[in-house]
Amino acid sequence: MRRKAEQAKPELTPAAADPRQGLNPEQVQERLEKGYGNTPVNSPTRTVGQIIRGNVFTYFNLVFVILAAALAAVGAFTDMTFMAIVLINTGIGIIQEVNAKRTLDKLSLISEPRARVVRQGEVRECLNEELVRDDVVIFSAGSQICADAEILEGEVRVNEALITGESDEIEKKPGDSLLSGSFVVSGTCRARLVKVGAESYVSRLTLEARKSGKKKQKGMMRSLDNLVKVIGILIIPLGVGIFLQQYHVLGMGLKENVQSTTAALVGMIPEGLYLLADVALAVSVVKLARKKTLVHDLKCIETLARVDVLCVDKTGTITENDMKVTGLAPLDGSKETEDKMERILRDFAANMEEGNATMKAIRERYPALAPRKALKTVPFTSVTKCSRVLFDNQEEYILGAAEFILGDRYESVAAQVQEYAVRGCRVLLLARAREGSPEPMGLVLLQNPIRPEAAKTFRYFADQGVTVKVISGDNPATAAAAAGQAGIPDCERWLDLSAFTGEDYSEAVRNYTVFGRVTPEQKKKLIEALKKEGHTVAMTGDGVNDVLALKAADCSVAMASGSEVACQVSHLVLLNSNFSAMPSVVAEGRQVINNIQRSASLFLVKNIFSFVLALISLFAAFEYPLSPIQISLVSTLTIGIPGFVLALEKNRDRVKGSFMRNVLFQALPAGLTDVIVVMGAILFGMAFDIPQAEISTIVVILMGMVGFAMLVRISRPFTPARGILTGLLMTLFVLALCLIPGFFFITALSFGGWMVLGTLILLIPSVLKAFCVVLDRGSELRKKIAEKIHSRMEEEVL
Repeated sequence: MRRKAEQAKPELTPAAADPRQGLNPEQVQERLEKGYGNTPVNSPTRTVGQIIRGNVFTYFNLVFVILAAALAAVGAFTDMTFMAIVLINTGIGIIQEVNAKRTLDKLSLISEPRARVVRQGEVRECLNEELVRDDVVIFSAGSQICADAEILEGEVRVNEALITGESDEIEKKPGDSLLSGSFVVSGTCRARLVKVGAESYVSRLTLEARKSGKKKQKGMMRSLDNLVKVIGILIIPLGVGIFLQQYHVLGMGLKENVQSTTAALVGMIPEGLYLLADVALAVSVVKLARKKTLVHDLKCIETLARVDVLCVDKTGTITENDMKVTGLAPLDGSKETEDKMERILRDFAANMEEGNATMKAIRERYPALAPRKALKTVPFTSVTKCSRVLFDNQEEYILGAAEFILGDRYESVAAQVQEYAVRGCRVLLLARAREGSPEPMGLVLLQNPIRPEAAKTFRYFADQGVTVKVISGDNPATAAAAAGQAGIPDCERWLDLSAFTGEDYSEAVRNYTVFGRVTPEQKKKLIEALKKEGHTVAMTGDGVNDVLALKAADCSVAMASGSEVACQVSHLVLLNSNFSAMPSVVAEGRQVINNIQRSASLFLVKNIFSFVLALISLFAAFEYPLSPIQISLVSTLTIGIPGFVLALEKNRDRVKGSFMRNVLFQALPAGLTDVIVVMGAILFGMAFDIPQAEISTIVVILMGMVGFAMLVRISRPFTPARGILTGLLMTLFVLALCLIPGFFFITALSFGGWMVLGTLILLIPSVLKAFCVVLDRGSELRKKIAEKIHSRMEEEVL
């Protein structure tokens, strides 16, 4: 359909707009009307209609509707109360997701990518999606190319790693093409957009990715997806088997059989589990939005909860973004050289492009009233670590990192550079280029003040067991000094990566805390090495040189005040650019995942019990002991209500281990305890000829008791709020059984029934504890075996 629509677009004559004039309003309007706007092919959030359809038309909702229709057909209307819970769950899911969407949409406008476009001779700013084909756009360092374009004037160096995987910086001149999705590393140019919207390179990649299938989820949501799929497949043969067994073997009537089979299937479906995760994540997104944090990817919230290594850049994270020149240090110590350096720096900075923080600091300290016009400028790049300016008479100057400018001759100035670097200064060398051999003149000293809240923020991460690594393009001694002032542990262990020649970064990330003179590609390799070591890595950054590392990290956090491309590729954007917000962001991730994990174990208790009991009932001649209304009572009071309440509590522990393994280990003891005591009730009933109605009542009470025992177990440490919640739910359970027993098919117990119930209630604590001990010891044994295997593998490697 999309291709047909594109083919149907009217012909458009390309406009050879002047790079200084751009399009006029009539030309812009014509392109919008003919469908040549830069409309994105994918929306960051689902529409309201998509949200409603996604919550209503689910596989399990269809199963519930079929089961409700079967109950209605046999006149068992009371047992259809589970549909009320289904409708409430669906409504909650829709409301929460719509609220989260509206919050995100409002917040996204703040960080929406914008472009500087030339129209009718004026440079104005507009949203990327408001651009049209043939628009003249100004791209500069930090800009992400928003549509395929052709350079009209100016020169830039671009990085296409985000779309091609190649991280080399490519020089682009007038006549060269710019691919959408790439980003500008340095330079400024004016370019004409030639392919916009769905026609652009990055949009075509997006559409092809959609055709190849939906991107697989990871972590918790993937585990839940797999669980739902397995259950969805198994319930069909199990349901058919239970119905046929009870009809042919037990000779049950149609109504009783439908009620019994429906109860078994309803017990197997985790109807609130997926909703619980969605609601908790949606609430988390809204809470982060209130803290001025934009979430680009929901999955990163789970990753945040598991982070054990945080990689930070020096500038903008440890220090303030604002840089100041604190002085000049001529190598010969003369005032004459210092005055000459000052004059050169005035002219140097005046000719360099806007947007470079170093040049901005030099311009503020040494403003030029009538600067010399440069014949050629070469802006700073993260590869060369320096910038150049050529004046008339072949007078050329270089400003940048002394190691890169002097190469083998660096030792001649190393002592002076190190002297200032250990004080926390950023040290640049100013040199004159003479026949390819730079002649050092002196050092330019700059400083970024340490953020006031940095020490407190890094203390939080240290207390939480999160290791901090500083990865900077600056001199390692400078970065280490700043890290020390911010209170980062082990900051004295630093490494200069400009001299690093190896390919394996694993040993480096194990032994060092601060890395200096790091190139963008090396930043990426450090992140990958940490991940290979088994760490969950978060990366914060704000510059173009951070983009590859941000993309490689498990969770990336950008400062909104940084480059546009850094904000676009990151999972999270701190809109107030305040790193001190990170502890609350990490805490939010931990809270939501820990609580979902804890609450999910409540849901799986019912599922484990129902599956095991259903399988046993297929091979044993007994009637399934519960009705749908009884399942709904136990589920609502021991799972649904407490699950949602606990999912929104505060919990700041770091998440460890596999989500599904953790949930199953928590749920198995209670689920298996349910099976043991319920089977005991059934067997006692058969042995002492207790009526089926009494057995059902006993089973309901036993499941309630086990459910509340499980609730107490996962609520530890027991707070007053949790105590009140548990007490209230237990009271409601007793009131339901006593005040409206007929509604839940609860019958009075005989003396034998009371004896069976009392005996099995006394067994619950012992059985539950026994299963917990067995699983704990099994877990410890598994860890010991894994450690032995790991140590043997290390010995073999050595």
